[in-house]
Amino acid sequence: MNGFIALVGRDIRIALRQLSDTMMVIVFFVIAAALFPFSVGPEPNLLTRMAPGILWVTALLAAMLSFDRLFQSDFDDGTLELLVIAPQPLWITALAKIVAHWLTTGLPLLVASPVIGIMLNLEPRGYGVLIAAMALGTAIISLVGALGAALSLGSRRSGVLLSLLVLPLVIPVLIFGAGAVDAAIGGFAATQQLLLLGALLMVCLVICPWGCSVALRVATE
Repeated sequence: MNGFIALVGRDIRIALRQLSDTMMVIVFFVIAAALFPFSVGPEPNLLTRMAPGILWVTALLAAMLSFDRLFQSDFDDGTLELLVIAPQPLWITALAKIVAHWLTTGLPLLVASPVIGIMLNLEPRGYGVLIAAMALGTAIISLVGALGAALSLGSRRSGVLLSLLVLPLVIPVLIFGAGAVDAAIGGFAATQQLLLLGALLMVCLVICPWGCSVALRVATE
């Protein structure tokens, strides 16, 4: 546990020293969401209907900008080789890096999402479900993104490969996340969608760190 906390703290400190990378993700999230009213028109009812989908798609695309830094810098400077041969299980190391990624990327997206919701005229009764769904969904995106980053590590076109690996896998997150907010806006219970997101999170917590550990060992051999 001490090693886990130390790795999380290390990655957070690195992210704070490279604060421009985190700010780039947030700025992209805001700008991408702000483009939709210009393209579809400022009609409030139309924006209200589209707001859940816009929020989830732009949050996913913004998160995609940060996946390449999960393992690449450690791979380039040789730190990853030391982490692989460390006595701590590699899946715990991968999980620590995923937690740090969510704290420095997913959490800021979660905080910014209500602001984007106001800009897109999201119904007030949808904000509570939006925050709950975003908390679950961004964690899943971080887990799946880490798995994609580990699998594409060292490849020549890692950015393209990472997108091809991650985007199809997170489609259920977009469906259930946007569906939960739509249900709340329509006055229906969003419990089913949130439970499905929670189940996906549990599955990803089991599979993704283990998959990252296997992929990282292959990349360092």
